[in-house]
Amino acid sequence: MLLISCPNCGSRDETEFHYGGQAHVPYPENPNELTDRQWAEYLFYRDNTKGAFAERWLHSTGCRQWFNMLRDTVTYDIQAIYAMGTPRPDAAGQLTVETGTASLAPDSTTTGTAAPSTSGTSISGTSTTPASTTAPEGATK
Repeated sequence: MLLISCPNCGSRDETEFHYGGQAHVPYPENPNELTDRQWAEYLFYRDNTKGAFAERWLHSTGCRQWFNMLRDTVTYDIQAIYAMGTPRPDAAGQLTVETGTASLAPDSTTTGTAAPSTSGTSISGTSTTPASTTAPEGATK
């Protein structure tokens, strides 16, 4: 069992946490311009790294705050724990600068460059039905 050091609460048993997937996956700048394939790649395609891997974690039974963790997927060794919106440290725990289009605001949950490319996409001429900006009948807001 892992002992995870929450940045807000200190060391706790891993049963208090929930895994949130790969860290540093930026939300596309213009999601409405993505093709179905590009949107699916953003939602479902993730790295499957052997070795150091940046992950998002939620301290669900404690402070309920999200944070990032750099963990070795082979040895389960936790190499670094750092706040959301900060750059990923390298394997030695030193911060590295990543470039990308994601927000670095304190409330941001994404940074990095792992999103699918949105260059060269177009939504014109693909549908005969006009696009609607209102929710369908019966949908909740």
